Amino acid sequence: MQLARVIGQVVATVKEPGLDSFKILIVQNIDPALPDGESTGSPYAAVDLVGAGEGEIVTVAQGSAARIPDAAANTATDSAVVAIVDTLSVDGAVTFKK
Repeated sequence: MQLARVIGQVVATVKEPGLDSFKILIVQNIDPALPDGESTGSPYAAVDLVGAGEGEIVTVAQGSAARIPDAAANTATDSAVVAIVDTLSVDGAVTFKK
């Protein structure tokens, strides 16, 4: 899993039927060791399974771990937001608090 910040949302009126009830977010990985998590790498799209919003830090599952259970078993997904982070702590120091 990756830690990432939600930086936007994709609006798609036509999409795979298995994705009909899900938002698609634009996220960017962060470095949890830096204060407030500095962004790293390029932004990418992820299916939102938890109702995350712009600016929130989330955990993102990728690859086979990102498959949407039950609702879209045959829908292709490479990245899925699976949790919204409340606090990050690295080496005993809090680096992010919601």
